[in-house]
Amino acid sequence: MSNPRAEFLAGERPDDVALFLADSYVSDERFEKFGDAVENGIVMIVDGESGRNAFKAATDTDAMGFAKTAMQQEGEITDDLTGGNCPDAGDEADSEEHEPQYIFAFAEEQNEDVGGIYAEGAVVHAYAQCTCGTSYSDRWNATDA
Repeated sequence: MSNPRAEFLAGERPDDVALFLADSYVSDERFEKFGDAVENGIVMIVDGESGRNAFKAATDTDAMGFAKTAMQQEGEITDDLTGGNCPDAGDEADSEEHEPQYIFAFAEEQNEDVGGIYAEGAVVHAYAQCTCGTSYSDRWNATDA
């Protein structure tokens, strides 16, 4: 039996996208049949086009437009795509004010011509929207996760 989430996180599903929706952000139980329930929400792995449409339906935001905005600020997103550290959270910030509402991610296959981490293996690109309103991005080599 395949595990789409593990395969995605390993960089083996470059045609798919991953979506995390926090329980505090969306409470539509219909999403549960498409993903894995996690402690604080749901993670879905779906084909690229369907995933972008699901993201738009859940967030009322264009996925690629969101990614472009989030790319402007780096933060930390957990490698299981269920959490993150907002770059606007101070050391003594209230953690409830800085939790990802949603995360959009895709994996890019290894590309030695580009160099850097892309030459080392597949790269996961992840984009988060924090409860404080900040959007941020992270990326990592799938083999390092």
